[in-house]
Amino acid sequence: MIGTMLRRAALLAGAAALGLGLMAAPATAQTFPDRPVRVIVPIAAGGGTDVFARMLAELASPALRQPVIVENRPGASGTIGLQAMLDAPRDGHTISFIWNAPLTSVPHTLGTRYTMDDFEPMFIVGTAPFTMCVRPNHPAQNAQDLLALIRSRPPESISYGNEGVGGTMHLAAERMFRSLGVQLQAIPFQGAAQTLNAFSGGHIDLYGGSVAVVMATARAGNARCLLLTSADNHPAFPQASGLRALGIPQDETTIWWGMIAPRGVPADRIAALQAAFRQAGAQERFRQLLEQQGVTPGWVEGAAMGNVMRREYEELGRVATAIGLQRPAR
Repeated sequence: MIGTMLRRAALLAGAAALGLGLMAAPATAQTFPDRPVRVIVPIAAGGGTDVFARMLAELASPALRQPVIVENRPGASGTIGLQAMLDAPRDGHTISFIWNAPLTSVPHTLGTRYTMDDFEPMFIVGTAPFTMCVRPNHPAQNAQDLLALIRSRPPESISYGNEGVGGTMHLAAERMFRSLGVQLQAIPFQGAAQTLNAFSGGHIDLYGGSVAVVMATARAGNARCLLLTSADNHPAFPQASGLRALGIPQDETTIWWGMIAPRGVPADRIAALQAAFRQAGAQERFRQLLEQQGVTPGWVEGAAMGNVMRREYEELGRVATAIGLQRPAR
């Protein structure tokens, strides 16, 4: 369960990382960074990933004594931006703020030039579940009602939207459905915002996507969210059930956000960056931003983040194989 693992890792790693980062930063502060730090965000401007990156950049710049510049490089489900980071000099001046899909789900279905071994995990800032929602006039009032309705219909006669074939939401949903013994028709879109538009327009039966994207719609009474892909419930969606309530907490899959660097950046430079961004991430402005978007803050750093990445990559790979998604040959 990735969310549970994140929470445990945060408790174990936080204090140790704080001490190490603060020790390492002064030794490098006079020599690194010696020019602006570029943060590549592998998605278009305006979404949660971009907004989180921009506030972190603003808050970390004073500690680094250099501007921190966010550069959006969207395309190919985030893989273009990650490759651009890897193609830059590996000196710590080019890093990337990401959500987990380009690392742990997309490589199973898209051809990528990179592997997990090409990245240096820096930190995760928080997590959020994906959710599945019905329209206000839907007869289901809770997760149990919805599952009963799905089981009463022919397989794949009920549709749900997701952010793209092989994306984290798609694999999270199919992982959950396989354990629950139900089959829905997956309809891919280019991101959760498109999914929400199709749902609001009546083109799909269920919204499937980030809680942040649907939160305003749900608060306005135009969507009722009933299922979560996290093990536990979420305070912003009191009607929605986490997977623990459905008896399958082990199938938890969440979306998380964090910073990575290319493998090969000197360790003292990684430590200096971590120290500056850790200070930024601890500020109340940033924590409030996360919570407003339905994200649970949780700082996980270094090797603990690497463990999260690899475990999730393996788990989602098994789902991709089980539903017949094949990675193109290189």
